[in-house]
Order: sequence, then C-alpha cells, then structure tokens
Amino acid sequence: MDAFLSTVLIMFFIMDPLGNVPVFLSILKGVKPERRRRVLIRELFISLIVLLVFFFVGKYIMSLLHLTQESISISGGLILLIIALKMIFPQKHEVSEQFTEEPFIVPLAIPLVAGPSAFAVILLLPQTPTTTLMLNLCAILVAWFGTSIILAFSTNLYKLLKVRGLIAMEKLMGMLLVILATQMLIDGLKIIMFAGKA
Repeated sequence: MDAFLSTVLIMFFIMDPLGNVPVFLSILKGVKPERRRRVLIRELFISLIVLLVFFFVGKYIMSLLHLTQESISISGGLILLIIALKMIFPQKHEVSEQFTEEPFIVPLAIPLVAGPSAFAVILLLPQTPTTTLMLNLCAILVAWFGTSIILAFSTNLYKLLKVRGLIAMEKLMGMLLVILATQMLIDGLKIIMFAGKA
C-alpha cells in the first residue's frame, strides 16, 4: 500500500495540476465559454488514453533494455529530483503561445498533463508481478482523476488562491517530490551495497 500511495503522489506531482491552472485558463480563454468545459474534459480523457497506452507499451521497452531494479530506482530518483527542482525553482512555462482557436491534443493533453516527465516515470514503474502492475495502473488512474478534478475547477481555484497561492502550493509539491526522489535514490544504493556484500 505504501508503494501504491507513493506512485499516486509521484504521478500527481508530475502532472502538476496546480502549476498548470494558469496555463489552462490562458489557453482556454480563446474558446467560447459554452465550449470550455467540453474541451477541457475531452483533453483530459485524451491525456489519460495516451498515459495508458504508454503504460502498457512501456513494459516491452523495459524488457528490451534489460534494466535492473537498482538502475530503475536510481535513474527514477534522479529524474524526479530534476523535476522537483524545476517545481521549486520554476522558469517560464514552455507553452507561451497564444491560442486563438480551440486547442486539440497539444498543448493541454500533451505535454501539460501527459508529458515527457510522466512518460519517464511510467517507464520506471515496476511491471511485475501482475499485482504490482495492477496497483501501478490504479495509481495512475487515481492521480489522473485528482488532476482532472483540480483542472475542472481551475477557474474557482484561481479565484481562491490567486497566482501566489498556486505558486506556493506548487513549491510545496516540489518539496515533497524531492523527499520521494531521495528515497528512491537511497533504495537503489541500498540494493547495490547489499548486492556487493552478498
């Protein structure tokens, strides 16, 4: 259960719904008010489909690469650490283009929700045994659902927290992700150390 919660948090933090609220609102500003909710729901479901496809294809990529458990843990920890530092010390969003037409797939579904960081972490999730595979799948679904709820109420959330509040929440999520990344690095190093003593 601890691994399940950890995966949920990692995926949720990487999808970064709070950090994406201002971007979503800015992009959807060019969409007719009566269409915004439909467009948002459509894009969120597209992102889910992309994540699930990558989740099921990812295990074949892992088997082809013959990666060990310690390499997965250490590389996963490094990736999460880089992502977390970007959340704590954010730069300008890469998606700065002004959209005058209704967005489709890019940039809302990809890369804002289902982006390279999410794909990288999905690749690093353990795919065996079957129980672990199902738990990881459920964790992705839970994280996506939480992200969808926040983005669905992005207008209300923006009015409540304002820009500074959203930035503060994103930095807090980044700090928690640093802790999770550090734990993954420690776990990977422990495997190497104990393997050397055996």
